[in-house]
Amino acid sequence: MDLNDIRGLTDAINGELRLFFERESAYLSDIGSELEPVADSIGHFLLDSGKRLRPLFAAIGYLGVGGGITPQAIKALSSLELVHVCALMHDDVMDASDTRRGAPSIHKQFEELHRTNNLHGSSAQFGVASAILLGDLALIWSAKMLHESGLASDQILQSLPIYDEMRVELMAGQYLDVYEQALASESLERSLKVARYKSGKYSIERPLHFGATLAPKYSQEQLNVYSRYGLPLGEAFQLRDDVIGVFGDPAITGKPAGDDLREGKRTVLIAITSSEVNSSQRNEFAKYFGQNDLDLRGVEKLRQIIVDTGALKRVETLIEEMTSNARNALNNDGIAPQAKTLLEEMITAATKRSS
Repeated sequence: MDLNDIRGLTDAINGELRLFFERESAYLSDIGSELEPVADSIGHFLLDSGKRLRPLFAAIGYLGVGGGITPQAIKALSSLELVHVCALMHDDVMDASDTRRGAPSIHKQFEELHRTNNLHGSSAQFGVASAILLGDLALIWSAKMLHESGLASDQILQSLPIYDEMRVELMAGQYLDVYEQALASESLERSLKVARYKSGKYSIERPLHFGATLAPKYSQEQLNVYSRYGLPLGEAFQLRDDVIGVFGDPAITGKPAGDDLREGKRTVLIAITSSEVNSSQRNEFAKYFGQNDLDLRGVEKLRQIIVDTGALKRVETLIEEMTSNARNALNNDGIAPQAKTLLEEMITAATKRSS
């Protein structure tokens, strides 16, 4: 296994996540057989798919400041995937999303378990409660995996301020996302702020910082380089996610076509559309946007308005500009050459994806 390339790092991360899960799921089963569905569901969610972007960026951040890759380091860096699992499980509850990665979302799985076993009370409420608890468990497991990684205690301690800040920023971004939908905002500035905090910082900038602060030595200038790279690329990553949420292929995304339109997500793409529509387009958009029962015909009408207003083209231009800014940040001698090569490769992974 070559730990100097993306494939090798990904395989190592997957291996550590599997080992950690096997040990922790056995403990759940020891508590009681009732927890076996919990272990099964979180295991499939964690291990069956996932790009591992956050632990990958953390690993590259670690390499970039001279950190040596060891099993202990990989275990610590891999803990960020469990933060992401928590965010996705809770996100599906907040968005009332029925599917994730082509399968029923966690709250839907446990709703069905309640129904199948003829349990008392509301199946829907049981499903939501279970998903919240599984998300909480993933967040707890993240900290446990970090603390039990075997890295020197001083390395773990110096990473904790970034680790904590990242989780605070994630929560803040998720709340801003929920609030913008409730506010029915059409502000581009506000939508860009959501993009930065909901995904941009926690997907790229903070994982890079986390990896750097886990290494024995790092400098503030190295962290600054990671910010100049990570912030624009993180926002481009979220903008690509917004485009996929409207125009993505369900066979690839694992979610219904136009799901973000059905949920009424107030993204940058929608903010630009709202600023460019004429009166008849605005009326047509308002008729369909945010309708839970929106069919494919309605999705196509909304997509066409987004294209006709030039919003899609403008977002693609923003993605290109942000990507260029991230690439320019790599023109710095403070980051190890191997890491710069990997960061260049990760630009494509973050912005040229279809799911």
